[in-house]
Amino acid sequence: MLETNENLPQLYRFCFLMTGEQSKAKQAFQSTLRAAAALSAKGEPVQDRLWFFRDARWQSLIASESGLQAEPGFVEAAELTAESPAQIGQLLPEQLAVWISGAPEPQRSALAIYYLDEFSLGDTLSMLELKANEFSEMVESGRRQFQAWLDATTPPPYEA
Repeated sequence: MLETNENLPQLYRFCFLMTGEQSKAKQAFQSTLRAAAALSAKGEPVQDRLWFFRDARWQSLIASESGLQAEPGFVEAAELTAESPAQIGQLLPEQLAVWISGAPEPQRSALAIYYLDEFSLGDTLSMLELKANEFSEMVESGRRQFQAWLDATTPPPYEA
């Protein structure tokens, strides 16, 4: 099941990036594992690790429907900078998850998968049911919006 449980931490991390909250991530994660167990009990074990992430995506979207919701609106964008990795390094995992979980779907899923850095492009496109150019545009737009947020909340480190 899920390649001898090696991917369970990544599956939970994906749920966390998608929901931005530990309780909702746990709910989506557990719902996915229960669904896999139910299939297995019926003699239909899940053969593909992508199934887990596809199901976790939908479970995360369901879990995210309750509670606070991001308000739609214009999000500023900024050019990516060489300081971006250092700025991201200053973030807590919760800050990245909250930011990603506030993105509209399917951009939220694209960003969560991108920052998870776990899948090939082919697997990513299959999971998201997107074309390569659509995925690229979502990630590029999201990264530019993320850079604007980083610039506003996490000053770039300056070398003396």
